Amino acid sequence: MPELAEVEFFRKRWSAGHGAKVIAVRLHDDKKVFRGTSTALLKRKLTGARLLDSATSAKQLLFRFSSSHWLGVHLGMSGELRVETPGYAPAKHDHFVLVQRTRQLVFNDPRMFGRVLFSSGPKPPAWWTRIAPAILSKKFTVEAVAGFLKRRGRAPIKAVLLMQERFPGIGNWMADDVLWRAAIHPKRLAGSLTTAEVRTLHRECQKLCRLAFDTIAGQGRYLPPDLNHHIPQSWLFWHRWEDGGRCPRTGQLLRRATAGGRTTCWSPARQRLR
Repeated sequence: MPELAEVEFFRKRWSAGHGAKVIAVRLHDDKKVFRGTSTALLKRKLTGARLLDSATSAKQLLFRFSSSHWLGVHLGMSGELRVETPGYAPAKHDHFVLVQRTRQLVFNDPRMFGRVLFSSGPKPPAWWTRIAPAILSKKFTVEAVAGFLKRRGRAPIKAVLLMQERFPGIGNWMADDVLWRAAIHPKRLAGSLTTAEVRTLHRECQKLCRLAFDTIAGQGRYLPPDLNHHIPQSWLFWHRWEDGGRCPRTGQLLRRATAGGRTTCWSPARQRLR
């Protein structure tokens, strides 16, 4: 599933259409990416509207159009945004296409776990404003993290890091990398972390988010995780995918198992279970 920096990467793709008018909307009305959204209303309101700007928050994207229209996109497991030429013929999994004079903005989602939302009004819709404060915002404080870990004290810390109501945008590989950097075992109970460990966890969350924005969102291209050469070899990311991977800091073998219902990878030499 795309995580916060990858989502920002895809937003930048569609930013090519900022300032341009939508001359047609093409979509697959019956697909579940439009669940809860009126495709007829979406098509009618966006045709003729101008794409003004866009933003990301956690794993979601927001596109603002003229006449106070708002388009939301959640990429789900396999969704992506891309730009095609004016003469492009939409493919099977191109479920939503905004046609502009010199380009087409395409949302492709083969597995259809993604979602397209629409709203009209002078302010951003509730499904956007209720997203938790960003990890790089001033509201993401050590105290807020400590309180959340205490309330989820009996859950494995790996599972807690995936809870979007406090760690928006963090997904599986980022959670593993944060815990590896913080030297915290993924199966540690959230309530067992010391004050010093909570501070370290908070710091590494913010540090990794900044690094991810610089190395993924800041690049001009995107490749699948196992081929993403923009990510440094010094990250756990590169070594967590296959058997025989070694910790880039200790050189010792990594381990993989399930923690809180999710596959996780850690370095036993660095992350000890207390």
